[in-house]
Amino acid sequence: MKKIFIITGEYSGDIHAANVVKQLKALNCDLEYEGIGGMNMFNAGVKLFANQDKMSAVGISPKIFIDHYKIGKEVVEYLKEVYKPDLVLLIDYGAFNLSVARFLKKAGMKIFYYIPPQVWASRKYRINLINKYVDKVLCIFPFEKPLYAQYGIDAHYCGHPLVAQLPPAASRVEFFEKYGLDLNKKLISVFPGSRVFELRELMNVFKASVEKLKHRHLDVQFCFSQAPNLSDEVYKKYLGDFDVKVIKGENQALLSVSDALILASGTVALEACLYKVPMVIAYKGPKLFYWIYLLVRCIKKVSLPNIIAGESIVPELLMKDANPANITFEIEDLLYNQVKREETINELGKVREMLSNKNSALEVAKIIDMELFS
Repeated sequence: MKKIFIITGEYSGDIHAANVVKQLKALNCDLEYEGIGGMNMFNAGVKLFANQDKMSAVGISPKIFIDHYKIGKEVVEYLKEVYKPDLVLLIDYGAFNLSVARFLKKAGMKIFYYIPPQVWASRKYRINLINKYVDKVLCIFPFEKPLYAQYGIDAHYCGHPLVAQLPPAASRVEFFEKYGLDLNKKLISVFPGSRVFELRELMNVFKASVEKLKHRHLDVQFCFSQAPNLSDEVYKKYLGDFDVKVIKGENQALLSVSDALILASGTVALEACLYKVPMVIAYKGPKLFYWIYLLVRCIKKVSLPNIIAGESIVPELLMKDANPANITFEIEDLLYNQVKREETINELGKVREMLSNKNSALEVAKIIDMELFS
């Protein structure tokens, strides 16, 4: 029986890996599965060499570095001396996976990389590491394949995994009834981010923007989304006594029933795009981080809808431009300028079409099946 080893480093990678394994089993691939992951992989039938809990820690500290070094050394030795897989599938988690790939490739192993590092956004030098240590890149964005082709890298566009995972739009009537919202008013939803520093930098700006819109428009209501990973105590610290409805743990349903969105940049922007909901991206962070970002970035756009479209279809307000006056202007334009609104929804739909023509996990499974059994 042929063997595959899968390496993930965080929760999202664990989900993507589990979906690939399920598709491989549906194709009746006679494979033995081991890997580094979490409960999703375990429940899909993967024997865990190590749990990813230590790897998914956030930040930089001696302990995190030592944990990563130890597990990297252990997995390389195990794969070289004991398991000897027919294929190693790396998923996301670029810094760790590229380091491991270096040693595994030198040991003669076949390396595939699903959801590779976003070299098109920053740290483009990593593409040279991928060229050296990865046999096949399994991309999730259509523009990535020609980029890798320029460097002679074997790359396949598999589609974005989010498309298959995203639930259908919620029922507006049922959602509004559940949370006591007014069906006769437009809904603007605010997603201030899932990290504490984002709340610190953005919450006051977003609250001021909502106050400004409230005073100007009586036909509008507001909801703030609370990311599931943020405790009520932390969220309340930054929200204060601001009078607004807060909804926790229903990000996608809230996105889908909103008329317009105020978002911190991130995956949520892509989710909103797939639901075709007009949005404004507003983002502020520590100045040092922003200066570093300016130095390492390869493209000027920050939100995935704009990057995928190759043009500005979503307003991006960064740093000092992320202020209540600008946010209010852009939201009003998206809500009340019917031509602009329809044009934006149409452009978001085009991005959705670009990403929706493939089941990502199935495409990855087919490529692995062909590689190992054809």
